[in-house]
Amino acid sequence: MKILICHNFYQQPGGEDVGFRTDIELLENYGHDVYTYTDHNERIEQMNPIKVAADTFWSTTTSSKLEKRIAKINPDVVHFHNTFPLISPSAYYVCQQKKVPVIQSLHNSRLLCQGSFFRDGSICQDCLNKKIQWDGILHGCYRKSRLQTSVVALMIGFHHLLKTWQQQVDTYIVFTEFYKKIFIKGGLPADKIRVMEQCIYSDPKIRKQYNGEYALYIGRLDTEKGAEVLISAWKQLPGIPLKIRGSGQLLNKTKEIIASCNLSNIQIVDRLPEDAIIRLIKNARFLIWPSLGFYETFGRVAVEAFACGVPVIASKTGVNEHIVKNNFTGLHFKSNDPQDLAAKVTWAWEHPEEMVEMGKNARKEFEAKYTAEKNYEMLMDIYQTTIDRKKKSRTKINSKIEL
Repeated sequence: MKILICHNFYQQPGGEDVGFRTDIELLENYGHDVYTYTDHNERIEQMNPIKVAADTFWSTTTSSKLEKRIAKINPDVVHFHNTFPLISPSAYYVCQQKKVPVIQSLHNSRLLCQGSFFRDGSICQDCLNKKIQWDGILHGCYRKSRLQTSVVALMIGFHHLLKTWQQQVDTYIVFTEFYKKIFIKGGLPADKIRVMEQCIYSDPKIRKQYNGEYALYIGRLDTEKGAEVLISAWKQLPGIPLKIRGSGQLLNKTKEIIASCNLSNIQIVDRLPEDAIIRLIKNARFLIWPSLGFYETFGRVAVEAFACGVPVIASKTGVNEHIVKNNFTGLHFKSNDPQDLAAKVTWAWEHPEEMVEMGKNARKEFEAKYTAEKNYEMLMDIYQTTIDRKKKSRTKINSKIEL
């Protein structure tokens, strides 16, 4: 099978970039011809702001380049990971004109909300199922900017009017049943949404030593990720070491709190290569996943921990609750509750044998759901089903024309 995978890289690396690269590696390993079309937001710095806004709505540059790429490759399917902002939804129209099936992975909630369903420290659903996200614009939910939020929200509304989201994408991929329900509620066609658990392509193997040396947080240091909850909890945990690998808007504030409160048991770890990240996970007693956002699309770092045999202490909300099974692969704590997090961490630290068992269960969960083999089977089923449905639909249209 010939597959064209398209992706717009952000300026800050993230999980979508990992998903893009993982799919390429996975498919190539199974012998498929994989081609790519990419753009990068670093280019924005040299662009006129008006041109950036215009390309967000409809990129003629993408349309021209992608049309040539498809004509040269003649792919069986085109799989998009991110089109925002430079590739733009115009790419879907090129594919449909060339009669190539379109698949879009939904790595975030942008189509439904510019603030990841999180505003002013709590869950917000004001924009859910609204064609134009006026509340998001009013509150400047995208990058705390009304102007930038307006561009994104109006682009999404514009393509709602064109029925782009309903008609130009043949299949959407989401990563949990929980998120499938959210997108259906938000107006995407239920029959076009498929659930595919993400995988960890290179299996890191289960760790040999179970009793880790520290608690670990890996992720952005932002409010919605629970960074402030994490630090507040650790003010109550002077005897338990914590390592933090992450950056974000609250990085400097976090460092200031650590210094001013003399939290010597907290260490900020610099950016690491992938193999060093795995070692960091394997040497942890457990991972902390304190996200406040009810609508995290997936928890890749939690699954990486599972693969290593490391249990996860997660906030009891949304996807976190779906992935981490309480008292089986880890523990739940009340979302946005530092006291409850501190209590669960204390219990986990004082009950190492129970946490070892949860780590073993976590590895079994990984083997059952998140291996490359499982992921490949699901992905190929999605591709083939989409291709077959596209052919069937085209046959019906041709039959009507002949009549």
